[in-house]
Amino acid sequence: MKVCVAGEGAQGLTHLQALRTFDDVEVVSLAGGIAADAETFAEQWNIPHWSLDFSTCISQPDIEAVILCSPNQVHCAQAIEAMEAGKHVLLEIPMGLNLDESRRVVEAEKRTGKVCMVCHTQRFSSVFREIKERIDRGEFTPLHIVQQTYFFRRKNENRFGKPRTWVDDLLWHQACHMVDMAHWLLGDLTAETWGQTGPLHPELNIPMDITIAMRSERGALVTSAQSFNHHGPIQGHYRLIGEETTLLVEQGKLIDHAGNEIAIPNPKDPVEEQNREFFTAIRENRNALTSCSDCLPVMEALHRIQRAIDIH
Repeated sequence: MKVCVAGEGAQGLTHLQALRTFDDVEVVSLAGGIAADAETFAEQWNIPHWSLDFSTCISQPDIEAVILCSPNQVHCAQAIEAMEAGKHVLLEIPMGLNLDESRRVVEAEKRTGKVCMVCHTQRFSSVFREIKERIDRGEFTPLHIVQQTYFFRRKNENRFGKPRTWVDDLLWHQACHMVDMAHWLLGDLTAETWGQTGPLHPELNIPMDITIAMRSERGALVTSAQSFNHHGPIQGHYRLIGEETTLLVEQGKLIDHAGNEIAIPNPKDPVEEQNREFFTAIRENRNALTSCSDCLPVMEALHRIQRAIDIH
């Protein structure tokens, strides 16, 4: 299957590394954002065509699918354009930067009949799948999910230290991972949502800190802290307090309340598993496991959190 990748940054690299394990997928075009970077990226990965014009790239011969690793601000427009051009779409989160954009993507997915899958990669993690299976088997009953994500992002740079042409969003992008995981594990987040943010960055004009609280219909709580002001490397932690035990997810490991690592049978790379699901869904002519339509409730929860922030 011939594919176009949009984005020569960190996530573009992540997807190219995963795709090289697929014998039947070929990246034939790169839609870039910065000419020099796109040209270098295409040469490094032997991509025969590149351009800064997205429309030109997705119209290259025989392309069936597009992987969007482009800036958040263009996810909605590029996803819709690609589907309307007859291409299947795998897009990095978020599918939109507000609920209206997200609904437009879902509407295009339904109208065109194309596979449109959003990269909620944590759902494909062997660790989180182990937790979900325990919940589904009735072996673990979550009472409170406590989550933290910390970055140092006071400069508008990517993880390689290169300047970004766009500005990240702490709620609609980074917290989207957490909201999706909580929704997936708990089944719903419809009862109550709340959030507050710290001061705006004087140059980036975005909140650098956010706290989020949610409650499911069954009464389970979610408490989250996210920060771009953290001094140190990127960190993410989950503490899942349950009726039967407490589980911790840290640095890709599952740990019990006594600090013992829980062995995960046959662990797999989550990005490879996610991308494999995308191409399998195309071949089987079905919705992907994290289709945009199925994940719209996550964006609705983010919308409610945004409204709570705006009111305050």
